[in-house]
Amino acid sequence: MSNYHNTLYVTTPGAYLAKDHENVAVRVERQTRLEVPMHHLGGVVCFGPVSASPDLMAACMERGIGVSFLDVNGRFLARVEGPASGNVLLRRRQFRLADDPAACALLARSFVLGKVANARSMLVRSARERADPPPTMQAAATRLADRIADLERAHLTTDAVRGHEGEAGASYFAAFDAMIRSTDPTFRFSRRSRRPPLDAVNALLSFVYALVLHDCSSALAAVGLDPGVGYLHVDRPGRPSLALDLMEEFRPALADRLVLALINRAQVAPKGFVRDQAGGVSMDADTRRTVLVAYQERKQASLTHPITGEATTYAVVPHIQARLLARTIRGDLETYPPFLVR
Repeated sequence: MSNYHNTLYVTTPGAYLAKDHENVAVRVERQTRLEVPMHHLGGVVCFGPVSASPDLMAACMERGIGVSFLDVNGRFLARVEGPASGNVLLRRRQFRLADDPAACALLARSFVLGKVANARSMLVRSARERADPPPTMQAAATRLADRIADLERAHLTTDAVRGHEGEAGASYFAAFDAMIRSTDPTFRFSRRSRRPPLDAVNALLSFVYALVLHDCSSALAAVGLDPGVGYLHVDRPGRPSLALDLMEEFRPALADRLVLALINRAQVAPKGFVRDQAGGVSMDADTRRTVLVAYQERKQASLTHPITGEATTYAVVPHIQARLLARTIRGDLETYPPFLVR
């Protein structure tokens, strides 16, 4: 699965992607700045005003390389990919289960259990790293443990699962600021804000969440599932609902942990964030590049997968989880086992 390790991120405004033999050529002002062999790539992500030639797009589609377009702040705009792979019977089964309330509730519960358990692990880990952890951390961890117990009860509806998710999210983000060790007021966090992000921490979270969403969409498409038909998230035109489902367990484990590391290690600076006239906060180009490099490095970190027991990396984990989800949808597994950090 080594082809899943590499994603090409293009952030230079006005960049043009072209096919040069078997390479992706990144050109700026008609000068080639970078060439990457296509057989090394699992995806291409373009931020802001970046365009691509028809020849390159066709070559990417033929090779199963998804191309995503996001705005400069990481908000998803569009994704282009080739014909769906996998067995059409798997997708038909996926669609049928989406109309089954009991099946939706069971899958939704697994996604949310993974998210809440990993969020609690984040709080517990952060508390251990502090000589005198704020009491808000332990209080939030206790509330998340209660939510996990509630989610493990039988016969929950999907709406009940969503309710527990909402309560858990409120408790988790109420303690998020306590996990930030920087004393700079730029990195204070009071609440989650999205469109637009209203502070630097939310700008980082939204940006990294968009990167994780791209990887989850690619993983689902690779196993033949439709990223647009989910179980926890309501279907909407253009919304990658199943990818949003799958990424829930990766929000704390991959995205939040990375954001906290970037802030606590002073890898991002207050000057790298800009507030617009509407009050939204975004990153400058240098900060975006710093985040992208850190994200790629994080994806290369080694671990032992808690379900399969295989040695792998964070880059491959979404693909392993997508395979486990496909097996669950086919009926080979009774319940979907979410990825849980240790």
